[in-house]
Amino acid sequence: MERVFNFAAGPSTMPQEALQTAANEMLMFEDTGMSVMEMSHRSKMYLNIFNETEALVRDLMHIPDDYAVLFLQGGATGQFAAVPMNLLSGSGKADYVDSGNFAHGAMVEAQKYGKIRCAASSREDNYTYIPALTPADVDPEADYFYITTNNTIFGTRYASIPDTGDVPLVADMSSNILSEPYDVTRFGAIIAGAQKNIGPAGLTLVIVRRNLLGKALPITPKIMDWKKMDENGSMLNTPSTYPIYMAGLCMKWLKKQGGVEGIEKVNIEKANLLYDTLDNSSFYRPTARKDSRSRMNVTFTTPDADTDAKFVKEAAACGLVNLKGHRLVGGIRASIYNAMPVEGVKALCAFMKKFEGENA
Repeated sequence: MERVFNFAAGPSTMPQEALQTAANEMLMFEDTGMSVMEMSHRSKMYLNIFNETEALVRDLMHIPDDYAVLFLQGGATGQFAAVPMNLLSGSGKADYVDSGNFAHGAMVEAQKYGKIRCAASSREDNYTYIPALTPADVDPEADYFYITTNNTIFGTRYASIPDTGDVPLVADMSSNILSEPYDVTRFGAIIAGAQKNIGPAGLTLVIVRRNLLGKALPITPKIMDWKKMDENGSMLNTPSTYPIYMAGLCMKWLKKQGGVEGIEKVNIEKANLLYDTLDNSSFYRPTARKDSRSRMNVTFTTPDADTDAKFVKEAAACGLVNLKGHRLVGGIRASIYNAMPVEGVKALCAFMKKFEGENA
């Protein structure tokens, strides 16, 4: 059987080059006599892998030295608690933008630890757009302002990053990190689960400005204390050694694509192909508002739920898999992360036109 085009939202498709390298090195990494899975996380051979991966992330995202890069566990969901535990150290207040399911979940979790205000929301409109923000929407007394840069389930994305002035901006970038350039210095902290554009599930990336460290709430478990993790090189406990190695392979592939700046051009091309197909059809209906459309997760429907299901089934038979929309919203979702080739999107567009012709 040939490899399919996998449009899953996460865990998602990965660069074939990275997978092939991992397969070749599964039994023995270079001349170490063992697999990366078998290495002590504190051994010189593994630390070389770890340090190279961190250096690649710093290079690709242009991360200054005054920011810590942490390789943690627990996913972005674990960081929903870690963010307030580490940053609600002044007024005890924070602002959140409720722009999707994960943004809402982060806000609810933070309410356990301080006074959390919903600064803006699109919840009543089923999260079909990113709420407009102005500096007046930011509480100057807030310890931080929290956004989710891409909405995986509903298919929306921040077209521009809000200006929060002196209030540290915190961003969950799980589903679009490394897909477009961001000025890291505009953020106090960035969190991201790995299983979209970084590597396999099991790794969580945290990037945090070091002058925000050392202010954790007394109740913060040491495993979630960013300062303690920074002081221990992300190894206060045994890190996710193999996912970190795999992330390094994905970063090497990304560098060959021209880095984040290079892959952004490809991502724009892929998104335009798919949205053009949708916009030129009277059969399909995109669910996200045009000014908020995601480049990573394209959500749409056919005329009814039964036809949606037929679309997903027939697409899978053609090697276009995991197109079923999230259980919360139904419909169809094509996740086209960095590793999805243009050929995969072209194949999907061709199938969409054929399906429309047979079912309209």
